[in-house]
Amino acid sequence: MSDPRVLTFRCPPELAALLPPPVAAAQGLPDWIRTMPAQAFSALAGEPADTVKRCPPFLDAMTGGFLIPLWCDVRVEAGEFEWDVELPAGSVDFPRAPIAMHEPGNVAGTPLFDEDRAAIKFHNQWTIEAPEGYALLFTHPVNRFDLPFTTLTGLVDCDRYRDAWIHFPAVWRDPEFRGVLRKGTPVAQVFPVRREAWTARTEVMTADDGARAQALLAEVRREGGVYRRRFRA
Repeated sequence: MSDPRVLTFRCPPELAALLPPPVAAAQGLPDWIRTMPAQAFSALAGEPADTVKRCPPFLDAMTGGFLIPLWCDVRVEAGEFEWDVELPAGSVDFPRAPIAMHEPGNVAGTPLFDEDRAAIKFHNQWTIEAPEGYALLFTHPVNRFDLPFTTLTGLVDCDRYRDAWIHFPAVWRDPEFRGVLRKGTPVAQVFPVRREAWTARTEVMTADDGARAQALLAEVRREGGVYRRRFRA
């Protein structure tokens, strides 16, 4: 049985020296996270307040799972995408372009539809094998609002569908963008998800539940970093 803590990424042998590998998301944090202040003045509070840099849930979401990188530079100008890469002949039929275009009609009837907005697909050259019982959640790199596109979210049973490519549809959000998407830019983030059946249960708080909630809220108001010190795994 495979190790339940391992995702296996495979690429064609001809591309092994050319592709940037997927990376643990903790190793792919953007520069703005590293350089932003931990506190900033709050006009509402009238004093310095913590920024999201000190918010563990914000950071833990960004550092969870793995990032799938763009595998070559892509120039963007006036809605046109260009790249200078010539891949070698392959022993398998892998995609030869980093990006494909979708017809806007592919998202007709959804809030994403816009006749003037490009729908694209990032081609991924890695197959991904998950351990038995695990699916993979693919989504836009978490909290990466600086990227000019939004990758759509999908859930794939990669313990079974593991021998072919999974590509990433996206919507191009910034029609004014001019420049280069660099090789290595994260285009998707992947989280392993245990495939289990869940049910929801609702209850009314007991007196003990309410007392614990009040005590915790008072502690949070009184001290900083309560979640980080006591609850963060």
